Amino acid sequence: MKLLTQASQNLGPPLRGIGPLGLQNQSPANAPSLFNKVLSTTIGLMTVVAAIFFTFQIIAGAISWMSAGGDKGAIEDARKRITNGIVGLVIVIAAVFIAQLIGYLIGFDIILNPAQFINSVNL
Repeated sequence: MKLLTQASQNLGPPLRGIGPLGLQNQSPANAPSLFNKVLSTTIGLMTVVAAIFFTFQIIAGAISWMSAGGDKGAIEDARKRITNGIVGLVIVIAAVFIAQLIGYLIGFDIILNPAQFINSVNL
């Protein structure tokens, strides 16, 4: 007896998905390492995006500062933009170290390695 959720359904051409994602010959045992790879790639990509945003903030702040023409309000706005860009980049970079510190303080030192945690759990 098959349940409704176990029945094979043909979803048709509109719902083809995004492809096999290179997982054709992978075993389920590789799932934790794949998760680590996806997580690491995501964090790296977000860091690169933050660095690019920081660069644009610095350039925009510098242009605003140069074109302020002695206007104290415009100079203060440019200074705030540059400061916010620097603070944002520091927070993004420090987030990994803060996560590691929190993991160490609560006794969960493998907080940034979920694959090791998943493999260590005895099911």
